[in-house]
Amino acid sequence: MSGAPRAGGRDALAVVERELDEHEYAGEVSLAMEDRNRRMLRARDAMDRSFAQPLEVRSVARIAYVSEAHFSRQFRATFGETPHRYLQRRRVERAMELLRESDRPATEICLDVGFNSLGTFSRTFSEIVGESPSAYRARFSGQGKALLVPACFAMAWTRSAG
Repeated sequence: MSGAPRAGGRDALAVVERELDEHEYAGEVSLAMEDRNRRMLRARDAMDRSFAQPLEVRSVARIAYVSEAHFSRQFRATFGETPHRYLQRRRVERAMELLRESDRPATEICLDVGFNSLGTFSRTFSEIVGESPSAYRARFSGQGKALLVPACFAMAWTRSAG
C-alpha cells in the first residue's frame, strides 16, 4: 500500500456535502409542504362545517391563502380529489345517515344536505355509493334503528363490490 491519498477521498466528501445540502433542502421543502397541508386542512374543515351551503371556491381559497385556481390544484394534490367532489362526497355521507335514521322523503334530505335537484342528488349518490338512495334506504328499512356509527365506516361497509 502506498502512502498516497486515495482518489475517492475527495469524491466521498463531495457526496456527503451534497447529501447534507439535500437534507437541508428537504427540510425546507417538508416545512413548506407541512404549511401547505395545514392551510388545506383548515380550508377542508371550513368546507366540512358548511357542507350544505353552496361551495364558494373564492372564500375557501382565501382561508388557505391561495388563489382560486391554485387552491383547486393544491386541494387535489393534498387530498386526491377536487374540492367539488369532496363536498359532494361529504353531502352523500350525510344523506346516507339521514336515509338510514329517518323516514323523511329523499327530496327533503337532498335539499337539506346541499343538493339543488333530486336528479343530481340521485346520480351523485349512485356514483359514490353504488346504488340509488331508495335502494340504499330499502336495505335498512325494517331493521329498526340503525347503529350509530361514523358515516365513513357505514360508507365503507355498504360500498358496492363493483
